[in-house]
Formats: sequence, C-alpha cells, structure tokens
Amino acid sequence: MVIELNQLLKMAVDSKASDVHITAGRAPSFRINGHMKQIDSDKLTFEDTMQYAKACMDKEKMEHLTSVGEADFSITVPDVSRFRVNAFFQRGSIALVFRALASKIPSLSALNLPPVVKQISEIKEGLILVTGPTGSGKSTTVASIINEINSSIDGHILTLEDPVEYVFNHDKCIVNQREIGHDSKTYNNALRAALREDPDVIFIGEMRDQESISIAVTAAETGHLVLSTLHTLGAAKTIDRMIDVFPPHQQQQIRVQVSTALKAVISQRLIPDKTGKGRVAALEIMVVTPAISNQIREGKSTAINSSIQMGGTIGMQLLDKSIADLLAQDRISFEDALEFCVDKDGMHKTIETFKNRGLSMSSV
Repeated sequence: MVIELNQLLKMAVDSKASDVHITAGRAPSFRINGHMKQIDSDKLTFEDTMQYAKACMDKEKMEHLTSVGEADFSITVPDVSRFRVNAFFQRGSIALVFRALASKIPSLSALNLPPVVKQISEIKEGLILVTGPTGSGKSTTVASIINEINSSIDGHILTLEDPVEYVFNHDKCIVNQREIGHDSKTYNNALRAALREDPDVIFIGEMRDQESISIAVTAAETGHLVLSTLHTLGAAKTIDRMIDVFPPHQQQQIRVQVSTALKAVISQRLIPDKTGKGRVAALEIMVVTPAISNQIREGKSTAINSSIQMGGTIGMQLLDKSIADLLAQDRISFEDALEFCVDKDGMHKTIETFKNRGLSMSSV
C-alpha cells in the first residue's frame, strides 16, 4: 500500500532523515546520517510517483515540470516541517527528492559554530561566502547568520532564492524574500533590481554564472553586505572558482575586485557522528586579512592555506584542523576523518599521533 505523502514526510522527520527519495520501481527511501535506507513499503509504480507529484505541485509547477523536465520549489507540511523539493523526469516517469528543512531556524550557538562565525555575522559590508558540497548544511548556516543579523540591526534584508527555503519573520529588519521563477523571472533580473530596492543585506541563493558573480561583487563593493553559497570545498578553491568563471582577459579585474570585496569564506562538510546519532560539522574558516587580500589580488591562491593556518588567533582554521579537533574530542571515527579530509598523508600522521596517545578506536 502506498503511504500518503504527508505521512511519509512525517515518518522521515521522525527518523531524522535529511532527504526523501521517491522514484518508480523502488519503495520510498530516506537518507539518514548520509546513508540511503529503503523503507518497508511496496515498490512504487509510475502512477504512484505521479500521485505524489500531484499532492505537492499545483498546475503551474506541473506545467513547468512537463515543459522543462525539472522543477524546484518548497512546501510546508503543517506540524511536520518545511521541505525543499526537486521534481524531475527519469525514464519517462516523475521522481522527487524532498530535503527536510529545520522548522525553526537554529541559532549560531545551537549549531555549535565557533565564535568567529558570530563575528563574521557582524560584518556590515562586503561579500561573505558559505561553501561546501551538496548536503553539507550551507543553507542552515546561512539562515542562522541571516537570523542573527535580523535580530541585531535595523535594516532591510533581501533574499533571492530558487526556491525560498527558510522563511524569516520581520524582526529588527524588514525581510523580503523573492523566489526566482515566481517573484522574479531570473536570478540576474532579481540581482539587477536588488540594487534599486534599498537593501542593507542581500542573500543570493547561489552564484551560478559570470553575471551573477559580477553583480554580487559590485553590490559588495558599494556598501552592501552580500551573502551567497558555492558548491566548492575550501577557501582557496572557492576563490579560484570565482575567478575561473571569467574569460582570461577579465580575470585580473575580477581578482582585484574580489580582493577588496570578499570578507570571509566558511567552507563546511558534515561528518557522521561516532555515536551514529547524527552528523557534526567540520569547518574551514577564512577571514580576509591584508595579507590574504594581497594573495587574492596577485593570484597566489596556493599561499592562502598557509595564511589561514597562521590565522588561528583570529579564528581561522583549515578544514583538516577542524577534523583533527573532532577526532581529539572523540566525535568522529578515524575512518571518517580520512574519508573527509583534504590532506590524506597529513591526516594519517595526525591519526598515528592520536593512536599513540591512546585515543579510542572503537569505531574503526
């Protein structure tokens, strides 16, 4: 028997699943702590997946899905949670992926983020990036930073999202949330209009191309605080990615702009907790200092990691340092430390040091 959609999504939330997958030929599946688990239910037919789609999509969204082949949107299930949804066609039938969003935006302290992240949230202008692979918690971290700003200053926060994920209430700030495809036709249209809408803070769901990066950097240069995300891992790689989007003859100009506009990069991964009860965040944090600004301007991105490593006194850290700290706290296994780290050889040495100190190896 096919489980009704709201009931299925409640089961997922109760199971602490991050994602729900619906596709023909298989029972619904939950992603729990990074692992895919099929639930005890009948295999879905083409007709079943169509009914699930109709249960969460109106006529306009269904027409968009049919004409384009995929659709992004958000739904709220009362007394359950809010979900980001991607619907798409595969082998001629509809498939859906639901990403569970926290019903309440967690505070920075509830996320156990280091104190420097709160300091970053107090920056008044410039560009702040939160990066990481899909499912690394970027949206939650950004939402927490925006909520911190919303409760701290008087101003106008403007978000440009596809789709709107977390819903913010007006607090000290006016918060206007524009959904791409619904409130504005494209990201770039919304970005160009944003500069005429008197914002203090602009959140861009994702910088996707040369034009969106250029407009975002210009906005950050002209007195706005701009937050955005990228699917990159590590501050140096993030900067390289932004520059490489541009043709060679424009790269030096954008490099100079980024060197002055960029204020911080938070790069993160979620690693399974050793207890098996959840995942913990490992963070790389870069705060742009005069030295790092010079390195960006001169194209010396390979030197940035050394500057981050030396910036521990102001809260900077490389991803592998964060992973090593989680090991020292006995929060993650040695296996997972090796899987998620950047420098495998360096992490092997760190693990050997911990072994010599007698750190528990129960989960290896």
